[in-house]
Amino acid sequence: MALQALAWILADEPRAQRFLALTGLTPDSLRDGLSDKSVQAAVLDFLCAHEPDLVAAAEAIGIEPVEIATARERLDR
Repeated sequence: MALQALAWILADEPRAQRFLALTGLTPDSLRDGLSDKSVQAAVLDFLCAHEPDLVAAAEAIGIEPVEIATARERLDR
C-alpha cells in the first residue's frame, strides 16, 4: 500500500517536491529505502497529515482513507 501511495504522490511534481521537502528524503534515499519501514511510514505519515491528499490517494488506489491510517499504525508494531 505504501508503494502505491508513493506512486500517487510522485505522479504530481508539486506534491512530490512537497513530500521530499517535508520528509527530508532525497530521490536517492527514497529509491534505496523503498523496503525500509521508516520510508514507508514517511509516505503514509505524509498522507495522514493532509486530509485532502489522504482522501485523494485512497480513492486513486481503491481503498478507504482509514486503511492508510491503519497501515501506518501497523508499521509501528
